[in-house]
Amino acid sequence: MASTNSKPRVHYGWVVLIVTFVTLLVSAGIRSMPSIFMLPFEEEFGWSRGGISGVVSIGIFLYGLVGPFSASVLLKYGIRRVMVFSLALLAAGLVVTPWMQALWQFEILWGVVAGLGTGMMANVLGVTVANQWFVKRKGLAVGILTASAATGQLLFLPLLARITVQTGWRTSVYTAVGVLVVLMILVAVLMRNHPYDVGAAPYGSEEKSKPAPFRGNIFSAPLLALGEGLKNKTFWLLAGTFFFCGFSTNGLIGTHLIPACGDYGIAEVTAAGLLAFMGVFDLFGTTFSGWLSDRFDSRWLLFWYYGLRGLSLLYLPYALGSGPLNLMIFSVFYGLDWIATVPPTVKLAAREFGKEKSGMIFGWVVVAHQIGASAAAYGAGTVREWLGSYTVPFVAAGAVCLFAALMAIRISKREPQLA
Repeated sequence: MASTNSKPRVHYGWVVLIVTFVTLLVSAGIRSMPSIFMLPFEEEFGWSRGGISGVVSIGIFLYGLVGPFSASVLLKYGIRRVMVFSLALLAAGLVVTPWMQALWQFEILWGVVAGLGTGMMANVLGVTVANQWFVKRKGLAVGILTASAATGQLLFLPLLARITVQTGWRTSVYTAVGVLVVLMILVAVLMRNHPYDVGAAPYGSEEKSKPAPFRGNIFSAPLLALGEGLKNKTFWLLAGTFFFCGFSTNGLIGTHLIPACGDYGIAEVTAAGLLAFMGVFDLFGTTFSGWLSDRFDSRWLLFWYYGLRGLSLLYLPYALGSGPLNLMIFSVFYGLDWIATVPPTVKLAAREFGKEKSGMIFGWVVVAHQIGASAAAYGAGTVREWLGSYTVPFVAAGAVCLFAALMAIRISKREPQLA
């Protein structure tokens, strides 16, 4: 008989990582759907670009605000239970969406419900999984899970854009609901909360210890973590750089690149393909960033990521007006850097505040990210209405990224943790 102490060939942490990756990419794909619906909603309902952008802005903000609290909820109630509940909430909002008739209904379904549902399955989920299941290769795990956001666009946006053009946006919504139902079953069957649940130690460790129970209130614990962070210079620099990160990624490009392409006569499916193309390169770029963050100074990684992103955004207005080749160059250059900032930011937060608090601290850093994204989503749509062009928002985003690069190298190389 085989020894009961023999180790499995594949550590179950990698199974958990794959399930989490799929969940995050589906959540990211669904979260990006309003960028596809912006033009159809203008045509069918007569809603303004600014009004639709305002709904997207609310969803982005709530997506970020939920993060610190989701970290404590995940620790208290378990990763699997929270994931299933969040997927069910998101599916419920999607099911009702085809019957909406007024902008306020869109605000509730996609500003509030979708914002809360996807917020529970945000980057904080990936950080929590990496902390629970990995000692070795943690940076790589965070990079892979972070890359799922771009991969979600890679898999979903072109398909959903084609369905929207050919059969209408309602069919796209029901397609997403079907994917969510299948995913809920997958999570319920395969997901586990902690290595102890399968009698294993975290990957890279030999210690099979039962997880410590979550102590404290799920609402007060994140607020106490925030209070600790506010006293720390590194927290402010991480939150500040991440504000500009959100301003220049999902708030601006993720929300407005497709309608911006429409201003230049570029078809919606083609524009969605550009975002997907970025997703291909971000999958490699962010995963490689996780590998780099295990080996190099994360401050200088952030310096280069923000600096190169700023240059690519300054190039975008020229690329939009000068043909497909230049847009392709932008997509490759920008895509490699889309969310490569996450792994080094996570590492710096964990180094400064420790493993137990890093999820909640990073959650508050993500709140800053989403405030920036929310401002860009609403502001860019409003500026487009005023000026008839996205040039000013794109150039402004490029400039603030260059400023963020300078902020990154101001982070202290090593500071003691606060008591």
